[in-house]
Amino acid sequence: MKIMYIKKKVLYIILIAIVTIVFLSFMRVGIRNKDSETFARDIYYNGNIDKKVIAFACNVDWGEEYIPKFLDILEEEDISITFFVTGKWAEKNETLLKEIYNRGHQIGNHGYSHRDYGRLSYELNKSEIEKCHNVVYNILGIDCKYFAPPAGSFNDNTIKAADESNYDIIMWSIDTIDWREDTTEELIVQRILTKADNSAIVLMHPKENTIKALPYVIKSLKKDGYYIGNISDVIK
Repeated sequence: MKIMYIKKKVLYIILIAIVTIVFLSFMRVGIRNKDSETFARDIYYNGNIDKKVIAFACNVDWGEEYIPKFLDILEEEDISITFFVTGKWAEKNETLLKEIYNRGHQIGNHGYSHRDYGRLSYELNKSEIEKCHNVVYNILGIDCKYFAPPAGSFNDNTIKAADESNYDIIMWSIDTIDWREDTTEELIVQRILTKADNSAIVLMHPKENTIKALPYVIKSLKKDGYYIGNISDVIK
């Protein structure tokens, strides 16, 4: 009888352990799903409009010598895109920033300086985002609403800082990788056209080969029925 009692007691402990493990597993899944919903709401790798519309996002911390030609091409094609600028760049290039904006393009926040935001504290993330916001506001009198972290690097501190500063975080679904020295005009064309999709976000920079590739890319996308626009055109 004693042996049977011990077995029952052990069985009871095992059952309690199983129930506890199952309960904790459900809790973890719930938390994970909640996190996923939060990330999906605050961070966009592509838009959420199921139409043939595609957004161009140009990150700017250098390359101002190519921007006038960039703007001419976009104007010829009647296209408005989003230029994400760093605060430091904006301070040094006020006239060019005003020209970008006055020619109908959307301005986004790229942080005050081109840093690894995924390694920064909450305080530094918040400071960098707000400093860029203020620089752009002082020059153009507008409040940016989209933040593109340099190199796509962010952490929980970045997410919290962006949210508290009323920013959505913008990433990309198509990367031209145009900043790399071995990237050619042909590679940029290929990288965009082979991955073009509804509400795609195309990341690019003001580079010589990007300028060369743009006319063919734009004409090809239009021929395929795409409307090319800014970030607000692909996000409800």
